[in-house]
Amino acid sequence: MQEIKNALPRNSDISATEAEMRSLEKELEYHSRLYYELDSPIIQDEEYDALFRRLEDLERSYPELANPNSPTQRVGGKVSEGFTEVRHEVPMDSFDKVFSEQEIYDFVDKIRSEYPDAVFTVEKKFDGLSVSLEYEDGLLVRGLTRGDGISGEDVTENIKTIKSVPIRLNGGSGKMIVRGEVYMPRKVFARLNEKRDAAGEKSFANPRNAAAGSLRQLDSKICAERGLQIFIFNLQLADVMPKSHTESLSVLRDLGFTVSEGTVQCSTAEEVVNAVRSIGDARKSLPYDIDGAVIKVDSLALRERLGSTAAAPRWAVAFKFPAEIVETTLLNIEIQVGRTGVLTPRAVLSPVHLAGSTVSYATLHNIDFIRERDVRIGDTVRLRKAGDIIPEIISVVTEKRPEGASVYEMPTHCPSCNEPVVRENGEVAVRCINPDCASQLSRNIIHFVSRGAMNIDNLGESVIEQFIENGLIKSAADLYYLKKEDIASLDRLGEKSAQNIIDAIEKSRDAGLERLLCGLGIRHIGEKAAQTLASKFGNIEALMSATVESLCEVDDIGRESAESVVRFFANDSARELVARLLEAGVSGESKDKPLGNSLEGKTIVVTGTLPTLKRQEAESLIRLHGGNASGSVSKKTSYLLCGSDAGSKLKKAQDLGIPVINEEEFLAMIN
Repeated sequence: MQEIKNALPRNSDISATEAEMRSLEKELEYHSRLYYELDSPIIQDEEYDALFRRLEDLERSYPELANPNSPTQRVGGKVSEGFTEVRHEVPMDSFDKVFSEQEIYDFVDKIRSEYPDAVFTVEKKFDGLSVSLEYEDGLLVRGLTRGDGISGEDVTENIKTIKSVPIRLNGGSGKMIVRGEVYMPRKVFARLNEKRDAAGEKSFANPRNAAAGSLRQLDSKICAERGLQIFIFNLQLADVMPKSHTESLSVLRDLGFTVSEGTVQCSTAEEVVNAVRSIGDARKSLPYDIDGAVIKVDSLALRERLGSTAAAPRWAVAFKFPAEIVETTLLNIEIQVGRTGVLTPRAVLSPVHLAGSTVSYATLHNIDFIRERDVRIGDTVRLRKAGDIIPEIISVVTEKRPEGASVYEMPTHCPSCNEPVVRENGEVAVRCINPDCASQLSRNIIHFVSRGAMNIDNLGESVIEQFIENGLIKSAADLYYLKKEDIASLDRLGEKSAQNIIDAIEKSRDAGLERLLCGLGIRHIGEKAAQTLASKFGNIEALMSATVESLCEVDDIGRESAESVVRFFANDSARELVARLLEAGVSGESKDKPLGNSLEGKTIVVTGTLPTLKRQEAESLIRLHGGNASGSVSKKTSYLLCGSDAGSKLKKAQDLGIPVINEEEFLAMIN
């Protein structure tokens, strides 16, 4: 494929531009389907990315030609204030459940006694979140959750981020409604929980909960990052309906939907039971969760004749698989220190076979999890695999508890660096805040050099890992003592690369207090809070001497953030790190020198597009003149500085009676 590096088209070539955009949309949808649904890509990721970037460039330059259903919309980014409730055009009924093979025989035999020629289908019962998708003339127009079956929530923007949802069908006219199951693949679920554990956040109990929580995120960008997928399993409404469920699945597949493979047609109860057993046998090898099998009458006309009860259709039942649970002994609890400093307890188990593999360890997440289940070393514990993949302790067999088993306590010092650990109010995580902790070193330095912090170019993760592995650095301060010849001797680095790194490090010495504070990785202190603190205190020595009370007096610095700052600088290792940075010539002075106090005591919120000032410039001017630049409108807001294309902040300010000023009035105030 030819590399896409074309210049953006001229305004006089709008028709050609629009044609290219539509062509790119179709090509991206085609390759996306090959990759996400059929697992058979025919181009490299770099080629796909080039196509994607080209379409993004065109949409930015020609927003009036952008398609709201463009593949670029799958990355999310829209934030909803809430989800609108919409009534389903076709009710989304739930199925009656059966739990034994005898009940399956009873269901099939009852229908066949009245309709001897009845044919059934048996398919997987996915363990996810049921949704309906509405299409008009082949284009996706709405996605709804099941809700109570009568009405659901409009989650269209989040549905669009799911790569296996076709935004444009391979044909189709008129109105069509399909039903599917949104799910989270097991590997994605495992990565998500590892990430949440490392950040000290509560883990999801299973992939279904994770999928449901992700689909109901108000920020569609978060949903897009969660890696959700979908299987379509029913055609709810179409201008021309097929005669059977089997035929409808074929139609759905041809239109571009991802349809579950392995649906079996059966004529007798024995065939149905065998098909259910076969699905159960394959359950452990699937990359996603199923919790049973669904048995349906195949003929749509017969379904109509059978009808429904008040609660469920008479033409289908769902067979639920029992969960596999085993008992074993908890031999020990060991602590792992994550790259963010979170201490995560892990159960060391007497090896036991569970759901197709031998299990020797299980995550215990955090101390609250241990307390809730009263887990103690030596206990006999009941174990299952959450989502059939992650070993999880569900309970303790207390009657088998050995005498003298004591309540488990989290360590008071980090097992990696032996520094005291902390647990902040309202958090489940116990955390090591030592910036020099060996287990966190790589992550801390990567953050220190990042663009929002010290902004040191040419220092990627792999280079930093090499520095650490070769003993060149043991803290962020060591970066400023590196020698060119040491860097040049490393793998894939030479004289020129070494010089570029040395130059970038040298340049960062004058980055200022704002960036230094951000780079130190103080919990709850991001770029905005770092700017606020830098402009108020002026230098790092003053900030290190601040009390919680004096920090709380700073606008937009809450008690939690204030306590975090004081706690960080009370740590001897943190104070030593700052001292070494200052000795190396790193500036501890704010680059924002006060220009006056005309806005002292005033809180100003900036919204919309200003004629000449960028938002960051306006907020910097507010701080430099003694004011507080806030991100949200409240009763404490003094003014709303408003430009064009203002959103909800303008309405809220008007509702609260907050004075609204323009850029000209703002500049007059500070001059």
